[in-house]
Amino acid sequence: MLFTISGLTLLSFATHFWMIVAAVFLVGVGSSIFHPEASRVAFLGSGGKRGLAQSIFQLGGNSGSAIGPLLVAVIVAPYGQFYIIWFVIAGFIGIWVLAKIAVWYQDHLSLQASKKIVTEEEFVPLSKRKIKISIGILLLLIFSKFFYMTSMSSYFTFYLMHKFGLSIQDSQFHLFLFLASVAAGTLIGGPLGDRFGRKYIIWVSILGAAPFTLLLPYADLFWTGVLSVIIGVVIASAFSAILVFAQELMPGKVGMISGLFFGFAFGMGGLGSAFLGYLADKTSIEYVYQISSYLPLIGIFTYFLPNIKKKVIST
Repeated sequence: MLFTISGLTLLSFATHFWMIVAAVFLVGVGSSIFHPEASRVAFLGSGGKRGLAQSIFQLGGNSGSAIGPLLVAVIVAPYGQFYIIWFVIAGFIGIWVLAKIAVWYQDHLSLQASKKIVTEEEFVPLSKRKIKISIGILLLLIFSKFFYMTSMSSYFTFYLMHKFGLSIQDSQFHLFLFLASVAAGTLIGGPLGDRFGRKYIIWVSILGAAPFTLLLPYADLFWTGVLSVIIGVVIASAFSAILVFAQELMPGKVGMISGLFFGFAFGMGGLGSAFLGYLADKTSIEYVYQISSYLPLIGIFTYFLPNIKKKVIST
């Protein structure tokens, strides 16, 4: 939270490009520190409903991402860059919330140590080679999901302004609708994975988004809005299922797996943004969406994921 607050403060005063880069760096460091351990705490507090817990955890971030463009349109665009400083308030609220969670976390660890509780061991009946291949497939699916998500979150406003002549405020509103649908899809995906199996949710989410992404570049403004909402709900439902699936493949390394997948997801988002921006400069923003529309077809590799059957031994 302190890194994030520092980044937002610097961004509100930034007068040179290097200052903007430094501000983004600080916010990124804050996010990278926060997510692995926070995901581990969500795992511990899940009560067995890991997909639901992970979805609720990610809902906070996705809701913030959805509200962000709306706040930019309402506060920053009309009044100026300095008004970013008001968003620092959210960072201080975050510090207060985390302080409360830290008390619970400390009590949980103390109770576990005092009673010498041995948590349930989950044995996955797969070879190390099969687990590594499965982790690789899941990372490939993360690549396809976040590369496509980047095309929407970073360039959707430019696409709408260029193709349909929308204003900044109107295009930001459409981006808000997409990101709100992402938040909804995130919340839906986890519980469905708990109920029906994570592999099926991953399959439907990644590959199931393909028909809609393939149609998007050729739709008019109305159907572009409708398709973007459908894509957001469908494709976002995968991440909770993917992350918990990976955690269950390596149950003793929840923090490491969370760090790996969040880091890879954010990294793919950053690389995707740079690559797609370069591609847009060399070709056109419409071409970017035509190429990106094929990314969800990578979801076909979900077929090669194992069906995990766990033996749970209580001690």
